[in-house]
Amino acid sequence: MLLEPLAHIGRDPATGGYVRDAWSDADMELREWFAGEARRRGLDLREDRNGNLWAWWGAPSRERPGVVTGSHLDSVRQGGAYDGPLGVVSAFAALDLLRQRGTKPAVPVGVVCFTDEEGARFGVPCMGSRLLTGVLEPGRALALTDDSGDTLADVLTKAGRAPYEIGRDDETLAMVGTFVELHVEQGRGLVDEGRPVGVAQAIWPHGRWRFDFHGRADHAGTTRLADRDDPMLPFARMVLAARAAAAERGVVATVGKVRVSPGNANAIPGLVSAWLDARGADESAVRDLVAELARAAAEAAGPEVPPPAGHGAGGRVEVREESWTPVVDFGVALRERLARVAGGDTPAPILPTGAGHDAGILATAGVPSAMLFVRNPTGVSHSPHEHAEQADCEAGVIALADVLEDLCR
Repeated sequence: MLLEPLAHIGRDPATGGYVRDAWSDADMELREWFAGEARRRGLDLREDRNGNLWAWWGAPSRERPGVVTGSHLDSVRQGGAYDGPLGVVSAFAALDLLRQRGTKPAVPVGVVCFTDEEGARFGVPCMGSRLLTGVLEPGRALALTDDSGDTLADVLTKAGRAPYEIGRDDETLAMVGTFVELHVEQGRGLVDEGRPVGVAQAIWPHGRWRFDFHGRADHAGTTRLADRDDPMLPFARMVLAARAAAAERGVVATVGKVRVSPGNANAIPGLVSAWLDARGADESAVRDLVAELARAAAEAAGPEVPPPAGHGAGGRVEVREESWTPVVDFGVALRERLARVAGGDTPAPILPTGAGHDAGILATAGVPSAMLFVRNPTGVSHSPHEHAEQADCEAGVIALADVLEDLCR
């Protein structure tokens, strides 16, 4: 199995899911694995100023940029085995296949592992590629905190990195002539098409917003209902409103992370922080949804300043945008070229996706980018039930090798 060498790293034996937060012990072990695979193949291993790992076959330069493939190794919490790692493992396997064929690339070929793609630890997805391309401001990134209150600056320092060197890296970007990311499909498009491999057409616009509902912590047993300032109530209304507003606009909205403080079962909370993920084919519909929810949350939370005891409708809400990625239309010529090469006798299907990827960040920054998808028989992702058949994974490696060979002529 392609992923067998990584199967034990960060795996929760109770659920079968993976917890591979950026810069955690599991992530560091995965980075060591990547370095070992690069050394074993005699590749030139580099770590850029943002922690992204690059393994080069040949020496890239501004005058001779290379073709790069890869993905990420971190995971959402309790995620599946394929999201991210399949693209990295397949990249090395495709490079091996090219060498077996005796391919002599006209340009360098690189394998990349982007750091913190999922954003599970610090809340901002595609951290490594956003910093690389300058989409994310370094000062803001360094101030982000994880659930333990550690800042990214603290975590990078502990990991032996130089936190104040992070930021847009024009030297590294100049080495990338084209980027192709292979990924397990996070949907059932290829199941419906009856094909093992497809090509991405576009990535829906998507973002994350943090809603902080402020109330007043108090005793669960001695505080009358009329005297409560309970932030759980406006939070609950926001979740229900998100579902209704999303259905009305034909988009998707999810509240998948909630933090309650102080978090006692026998106390009214003083603060509820909730993260909204909203996506859709129509950017204006997504923006309208978030604006409506912000207004509804403010109305439900009540006045700006908490009222005195005896008034039960007080509180306030703060809404912050943590990340936003506009629609990404992968270049028509490049994606159609991939479809022809990867599809064999019949061009591979070209599919839209609602999932964000590092390829989308690079494309937005002007790097010619494209994606290959490998069939997921259930369509389930970000879950221990995420899956791809071995035969389809092997078809993905062959398709990726064919694409790389074509692009490297």
